[in-house]
Amino acid sequence: FDWSSIDTSNLPSSYKTNSWQEKKLLQLADHFFQQYTHLCPDRKPLFIHPLNECGVQKFVSTTVRPTLLPYPDMYYWSGCASFVCDYLIMEPLKCPITPPSSLYSPTTILKYQRGNCFDFTVLLCSLLIGAGYDAYCVHGYAALEMCSLDQTQELCPRLRKPPEIPEEEDPNKYRIKYPLEPQSKFELQQKAKKEKENEPAQEEEEAEEEVVTEVEKPKRDPLHGLRVHAWVLVLAGKRKVPETFFINPFTGNPHSTTDECFLGIESIWNHRNYWVNMQDCRTGCKDLSFDLSDPFCWEIMFAESNEPSQLPTESAKEDTYEMVSDPSNALEQEEIDMSFEKPLSWVAQIKVSCREYENPFSQGKKVILYDKAKLEKWAAYANEDGLVERLTVYADSDRTEELEVKEWFKHREDLLYMREVNKQTQLITDHFRPGHPLLLKAHSYTSLEPETGHTVEFYHTARVDGLWKRFENATEMTEYFVGREDFLHMRHIEFDERDKEMEQAGVTADANPRPIVQIKEYFHRNPEKPADEDIEERVFMVIDDIIQLTYHLELHDTIASQVVFCRVIGREKREDEIFLSRENTVKYQPWSSEKHKNMLHLYNLLWELRAEQKELKHQVRESEAEMLNILMVREDEEANIKLSVSMYSSAKRGQEHEATVS
Repeated sequence: FDWSSIDTSNLPSSYKTNSWQEKKLLQLADHFFQQYTHLCPDRKPLFIHPLNECGVQKFVSTTVRPTLLPYPDMYYWSGCASFVCDYLIMEPLKCPITPPSSLYSPTTILKYQRGNCFDFTVLLCSLLIGAGYDAYCVHGYAALEMCSLDQTQELCPRLRKPPEIPEEEDPNKYRIKYPLEPQSKFELQQKAKKEKENEPAQEEEEAEEEVVTEVEKPKRDPLHGLRVHAWVLVLAGKRKVPETFFINPFTGNPHSTTDECFLGIESIWNHRNYWVNMQDCRTGCKDLSFDLSDPFCWEIMFAESNEPSQLPTESAKEDTYEMVSDPSNALEQEEIDMSFEKPLSWVAQIKVSCREYENPFSQGKKVILYDKAKLEKWAAYANEDGLVERLTVYADSDRTEELEVKEWFKHREDLLYMREVNKQTQLITDHFRPGHPLLLKAHSYTSLEPETGHTVEFYHTARVDGLWKRFENATEMTEYFVGREDFLHMRHIEFDERDKEMEQAGVTADANPRPIVQIKEYFHRNPEKPADEDIEERVFMVIDDIIQLTYHLELHDTIASQVVFCRVIGREKREDEIFLSRENTVKYQPWSSEKHKNMLHLYNLLWELRAEQKELKHQVRESEAEMLNILMVREDEEANIKLSVSMYSSAKRGQEHEATVS
């Protein structure tokens, strides 16, 4: 991109000329610069008044234009930082060890959507100050990776795990200390001998690992500590910022002030003043103090007064700007009388349209390479399936073998917002927001064909039966429940193969259901019932016609009570008949009362179990039908993807209007 070919004819007059206040301010800046070079001849020149796009010298503080954009995300530093790094294309400095000779206005940078680190920083600082943050532009030095936007050695933020909270130690110092287990001295000697024998092999392995790590490590930068970079400093205090931190404008990521990538600071400025760092940066920025009121740490250009400034009138008094003296008192303090107010920013109002805000990527998408990962970003509605972000994880640093792919979606009517694909097992997991017609929360599968292995999670609070997860394949189905009144928490069903003759005849799955072999149900403890009356496990062996009950244990029990109802051998089974005898009933109830030994009680219990078994068969068939319906709906949703358009999305509604008009 050729910056010399840009059209500046339509720019405001403030871009092309300097007012008398700005001229006075430039004289002040020159005077300060002369003092600085006299006192610090070994320091690099300050970045004070570069040329703008019209070739006019402008003081850097007046290039900052505080602006609050009318979008909710832009009220927070993270939203401002992500917009700037997504909207602009990074351009490296022409000379990596010197600051640029020009600094264009944020409006011009937004128009052409590109700039260097100083352009990024001034725009981001303007947005942060407008949002109420105590933000400053920083001119300093940084590592090669940060200056060149090389993130190939960094871990992708999407893959970072949250920090683990350490477990608190037991404060009781009087707890019992148990003796250590006795160890054989002979075994310890034998173990030491084996370790000595294996030492050469371990040393060879360690040497190979060191060679690999040396190859992966980047080569030392010959310009380390000299590369110029610009970033944003946010001081603690305003907007309830708890701790001072840096923002890298190229990535939008926050960094601690002790980060080793930041190697030094020359100066900082905001829209009101300019400070020169007088601290030693030989150890980077980790030991720097950011108390700007400390004259031993920061040399301020204009002495700040707590008195409110007054607008100039016909009888305006002369304002006095004092150049702050050097801490060593080597320079005498001077007073320069000026009959003007500090000039406001010469930059026009920063504006970002809704279309530009919602479509920040000038090249259609943005690709970021990380260590063994690649992150791709798109604007909303750029893809027909609503895809806005894709993360690909690789097994090697060359990014040739894919391990996992994660995709994020927006504005889909089926409420799908994330998809995970395991490239090794080809397992796909879809995640849904609340509100899906089928109450889906997640769906894991390898194929949308029925009975091929599906795991479905539901928003159980919206379901009557409390079902939160179901797994199904060709031979079994497992359901998990939460918060049921009957304390049921799991149901497992085993199926047999379908009739092959009917399958070959082309009979549908509804007419040829899978035979149910067994149904198992597991219950939590009901504290309102005695343990020997509270069922823990219930097994219905449908084909063998066996019902088995296992009860919960009391605190002093070791073996659970059980009741088993078996089919009488040689007797035909009838739906409306129950034959009960001591031959087909096996029970072990060590702590049961007399009523449990009564045959009438067992007869009534068997009647109830028969009715519940019939109801359970019906529920299993309904679960199978629900799974078929889910697969049909998901297949239709993927074949006909629809995106919802918000009434606040002016950019998308504008595109639809243009499409209808044309």
